Amino acid sequence: MALPVRYSFRNALVRWRSTLATVLGIALVVFVFVLLQSLAAGIEKSSGNTGDPRNILVVRKGATAESASLISRENFRQIQYFEEIARTERGEPIISADVLVLINLPRRNNGGEANVLLRGVTPRGMELRPQVTLVAGRWFTPGKREVVVSAKLARRFANFDLGESFKSGTAQLTVVGWLDGGGSAFDSECWLDADEARAIFERDMYSSFLIRPKDEVAGTNLIARIENDRRFKLKAEKEVEYYRKQTMTAAPIKWLGGFLAVMMSVGAVFAAMNTMYAAVGARTREIGTLRVLGFRRRAVVVALLIEGGFLAFLGGVLGCALAFYWNGYTTATLGFETFSEIVFQFRVTPLLVIEGLVFAVIVGVIGTLLPAVRASRLPVIVALKSV
Repeated sequence: MALPVRYSFRNALVRWRSTLATVLGIALVVFVFVLLQSLAAGIEKSSGNTGDPRNILVVRKGATAESASLISRENFRQIQYFEEIARTERGEPIISADVLVLINLPRRNNGGEANVLLRGVTPRGMELRPQVTLVAGRWFTPGKREVVVSAKLARRFANFDLGESFKSGTAQLTVVGWLDGGGSAFDSECWLDADEARAIFERDMYSSFLIRPKDEVAGTNLIARIENDRRFKLKAEKEVEYYRKQTMTAAPIKWLGGFLAVMMSVGAVFAAMNTMYAAVGARTREIGTLRVLGFRRRAVVVALLIEGGFLAFLGGVLGCALAFYWNGYTTATLGFETFSEIVFQFRVTPLLVIEGLVFAVIVGVIGTLLPAVRASRLPVIVALKSV
């Protein structure tokens, strides 16, 4: 004979103090688990949301990131005349050569210093990245040592307000605009003229090329042509694929989230066990009475597991709700690919919510299992005689 499900629910309500302690304990575990995983999801989203599927990005073979790549100007002069590259109405090749430089700048409110990625772009490079828009001020004028910074970085670094200037090396750069990268990796960059960047930072080479091929077939042929030409020693791939792979920073956060979740879940399991042992001890006579009424041991175990799983589910819902409050919150971390400030947002996805709820129920069931088995094995006479 099975116990009614409402028996488990009513027990949770009657013993509301122990119920509240169990729910809050598991909610904290789920909150930490989901929040840390949402950090990794935000970084992956930022990289995966970067680029245009029509574009091809070219870097030096062996370079782990654009900032670590060096490509000669001779390579640029040779590649720009390839027939696979699309051209404007005036017959100009749609290709951009970028220069990436790391500079160290102070944060706002004396928050220390951090590296910022400075990208030197050509006007063609701005056209090839339509997801980047100007949200304040104006675009830089080549030759005037002007820079456009990410609006999200402007909230974190000093001297990034419109009209202010900051010094890097011997150069004094003036902020004339704020850009928005549309939730992409470009939200972590500052832009200025490519040739001016080479001159200021004494760079004789470019960091990468961004190319728009004529069509899909031309793009495939162009990638093969660049990579197979021994003169270049370059690597070419779709821009979106390149940025999708730049998620090394998310891996340690995922690992940390999993590690903390495991450690905290152990504590949550013992807390759930302690609560359920106390609950079982408080209703020993009640369990004995159920046995006398004909309910089997299996029914008692199932009823207690349902109760523990239900309480854990409530804790999971509360933990996910607390984590969802941070959804969309903008923060930053150190990018292991570029060693610069990476701006991203917390992403509490539906999949993370489901994982959090499943994780909570598993913790609750495991924590309830041993007390439930102990309760079911109590001799009926001993249970009825207990106070």
